[in-house]
Amino acid sequence: MRLASFNMMHGRTLSDGRIEPGRLAAAIARLDADVLGLQELDRGQPRTSGRDLTAEVAKATSADAQARFLPTVTGVPGEAWTPATGGPRTVDEATPERPEYGIGLVSRWPVRSWHVRRLTPTKLRSPVLMPGPKAQSGKLLVPSARPALIRDEPRAMLAAVIDAPFGPVTIATTHLSFVPGWNLKQLREIFAALAELPGPRVLLGDLNMPVHGVRLAISTLGAAGTGWRMLAKLPTFPTKGPRLQLDYALTDGDGHLPELLHAHNPVLPLSDHRPLLLEFTS
Repeated sequence: MRLASFNMMHGRTLSDGRIEPGRLAAAIARLDADVLGLQELDRGQPRTSGRDLTAEVAKATSADAQARFLPTVTGVPGEAWTPATGGPRTVDEATPERPEYGIGLVSRWPVRSWHVRRLTPTKLRSPVLMPGPKAQSGKLLVPSARPALIRDEPRAMLAAVIDAPFGPVTIATTHLSFVPGWNLKQLREIFAALAELPGPRVLLGDLNMPVHGVRLAISTLGAAGTGWRMLAKLPTFPTKGPRLQLDYALTDGDGHLPELLHAHNPVLPLSDHRPLLLEFTS
């Protein structure tokens, strides 16, 4: 069994800024994951030529993969957008009237049911370093950065109850707020929502917090977080010379998961994150 969490940054390659279907398909084929939790997905966005990235990941995973895309934003991220509504989209739905952006789950195994939890949003704006004009450094022009107060996007959890070879398992994905403290609140909401679904449970996602923050969240969540633990500790950000772990696989130990054999953070030719890839016994 192979599980992966991957913040895809809408499939963009940092080295040349290009977004190519072939690169995306090759990257997903290399992961060879049975279940993928995906973040920063486009559907109908101009920057990705109106493509449905969840559908492309599903096709590269398996001819009969089960997949859903859950929009968190309707409109263009970073420009004009509104919070998305409604349930998860199937990969064969028509291109939306307005572009969407969000998270997704793809499974090679049959899915019994899909579940959504939209998380409490924050009205806070937080300082984030944004790319600025290139500055002179010796003989080189290097990108500069400037702090900007950014409005946080809506966040959500998408979960599936899956018929895995070893039995039913609930696997979820999310992309939490970058606002410190608020992401802990959202993680607590997810733990409570997952407690209502069958175990064992696995959460894959970009939690936007360092390892000590995740450990603090688990240790201070009381009954809602009892038994949750990290399956792997590996840096995933940035892609080149990763120093931080922002992408995680968590489990609550309620039920039997196969034995974890290896955890990897492979370099792929797209995104500013490395995926977190876990290999278990069959």
